[in-house]
Amino acid sequence: MVKIQTPQAVRGTQDMFGETEERFAHVVATFERVRRLYGFKGLQLPVIEPTSVFARSLGEATDVVSKEMYTFDDRGGDSITLRPEFTAGIARAYLTNGWQQFSPMKLSVHGPLFRYERPQKGRYRQFHQIDAEIIGVAEPAADVELLVMADQLLKELGINDGVTLQLNTLGDTQSRDAWRAALIGYFNDHKAALSEDSLARLEKNPLRILDSKDPKDRPVADAAPVIDAYLSDEAQDFFGAVTAGLDAAGVAWTRNAALVRGLDYYRHTAFEFVTDRLGAQGTVLGGGRYDGLIENLGGPATPAVGWAAGIERLAMLIEGKPENVSVLVISDDVEFEEDAKRVANALRRSGISVYDPLKGNSKRRFEIAKKLNARVVVRFQAERPESAKGRTGFLLRINAQDSSDPVSFAITESILTALQSSFDVTRHERTEFGFSVDGVLAPLAS
Repeated sequence: MVKIQTPQAVRGTQDMFGETEERFAHVVATFERVRRLYGFKGLQLPVIEPTSVFARSLGEATDVVSKEMYTFDDRGGDSITLRPEFTAGIARAYLTNGWQQFSPMKLSVHGPLFRYERPQKGRYRQFHQIDAEIIGVAEPAADVELLVMADQLLKELGINDGVTLQLNTLGDTQSRDAWRAALIGYFNDHKAALSEDSLARLEKNPLRILDSKDPKDRPVADAAPVIDAYLSDEAQDFFGAVTAGLDAAGVAWTRNAALVRGLDYYRHTAFEFVTDRLGAQGTVLGGGRYDGLIENLGGPATPAVGWAAGIERLAMLIEGKPENVSVLVISDDVEFEEDAKRVANALRRSGISVYDPLKGNSKRRFEIAKKLNARVVVRFQAERPESAKGRTGFLLRINAQDSSDPVSFAITESILTALQSSFDVTRHERTEFGFSVDGVLAPLAS
């Protein structure tokens, strides 16, 4: 019999399960909660777009378009691309759906993106991002709000330690054009000292030479003209308003004059949240103001600013295991199996997460509870306490894994409160188990 060869996963993709998936889901859930605090509306976009969406927005000469996009002709002969980023698709949706009528818009999206890159730690060919954009607001208040929201997200994920917000201004159109001309002249005078990649960038995206990682380029790049010498009064005022807003919100930042965006539609604020905990891949969240993008796609001049962050990278920075299961309901005796299910359902209806192992004796289920790091175990026992004699019902014992854990105490109180909606609960004194609570439950009369 011929052995069937099992297909392997495509290179640069991953199957997520267990703690990896839990970390991923925790990042997404935290992002969804935080973006709602700031009034951002969720958005779902197609994974495939016309190739022109990215060729026009990212530029034919960029590495993403020329080397990294997954592009193919569909059966109708149209050139289709798997999205390599979100912003261009959002701009396309804004124009084709007539969303100008809703401006200003605060939009958020998350999902998979695709780039044909060399796979490495934290970077995959199918990767995932969270993304937040504000469209239709020219004022620096939009830049400030996005940065404050990003800062809160990182803090709520518990990964803000060692992460630095690096900030720069690219100026307005007048400032940027003057700076760009000065850079081209400067780099032309130092061609002999530049790497081959930077010589190619000099013709296409000269600003990108400033953030080159090639050691050969650094002496020239570090001595290049800085944007400050070319900023108009308006551009200086804009950047000053952004930094003042961050200071007022208590968001720490540092100036990085070498932080740039090579594409011409970027204006004013450019930023990155950077860490040294991920090796060479130090940026965990980045973005900027792109006032010229929608115009590049055939729309009217429309101000916009946004950021994106890799979910995989954020998940890698989370310390400890994300909370997965709060409560297990266990019966010591088959006599109480149906009672246990009724209690589990009552807790779920009250919004308390309950995990049911579905099989195994009580000892085995306690082992599962420990393995799952369940904070609280609700246990049914056949014996009755002395004070419960003469009552119909069953003994409930709520045990916390950690008697000093305030979250476990809160869950315990929530359990008893939730059960009172479906059962007659009689509480008893806490015992030598420290954090245990005993109660006799009887179903309420219907």
